[in-house]
Amino acid sequence: MKPAGFFAAHPVFTLQEARKALHPTGGARATRALLHHYARTSRLTSVTHGVYAVVPPGVDPSRLRVDAFLAAAALRPDAVFSYHSALELLGASHSVWRRCTLFTSRRRPSLDVSGVEVVFADFPAPFRAARFQRLGTQRVERLGAMLATTGPERTLVDGLRSPAAVGGVEELEQSASGFPALDMKLLKKVLERYDLATLWAAAGWFLERYRTRFQPPEKLLARCERRRPASPHYLARRERGGTLARRWNLYLPTAVMESEPDER
Repeated sequence: MKPAGFFAAHPVFTLQEARKALHPTGGARATRALLHHYARTSRLTSVTHGVYAVVPPGVDPSRLRVDAFLAAAALRPDAVFSYHSALELLGASHSVWRRCTLFTSRRRPSLDVSGVEVVFADFPAPFRAARFQRLGTQRVERLGAMLATTGPERTLVDGLRSPAAVGGVEELEQSASGFPALDMKLLKKVLERYDLATLWAAAGWFLERYRTRFQPPEKLLARCERRRPASPHYLARRERGGTLARRWNLYLPTAVMESEPDER
């Protein structure tokens, strides 16, 4: 492949991808020299070691805003975008964040990409085995690349497990209420993988709150109620205050409990 064609198809890429596609005589060293040449002529810019971004014609490389999602996926091909980043990829986020979070089998320090903090997190323990990493995930197109992200069901449960990672319960509720649909069988599988009383209760609360929109089966609501905590719990550790959702033995933010659900 000619460099121009490769750059057009890969706005962000790794040294290994360039070597495989361009096949320069001399292997990795020749590939690196070729990329350095294009960097000197302002066609490319380095994102981090071994990762490059294409600079569109007429754009100052110092002003280029590299897409953090593409950079993260280039660094970790096994990436599954999660939490608020999943809400963004699913087109459901209620607000804009300057953080991009993904699950990966190989953690690394966080990285700043054009002002966005990219956070590389371990897969949650119940999903660490290879056969469970893709449970409840889907692929989404972004700037011509196909990225793996947690789908609506797993994003909802992950967010209920770690509210701070999605911007809080209110942000999660407002965002997840806009999902077109929820697969109840898949949601149940995700809850069973975690098997935490607070998550069963929180999912039950959300489904009951949006009963008209998502039409959860009564059997699932009853199961969530049976698996709730035996005594009142806070959804997030170290959280205090809030209002008790009595059916679910769960304290939730008062602002959320006092607001009307948007059943649009």
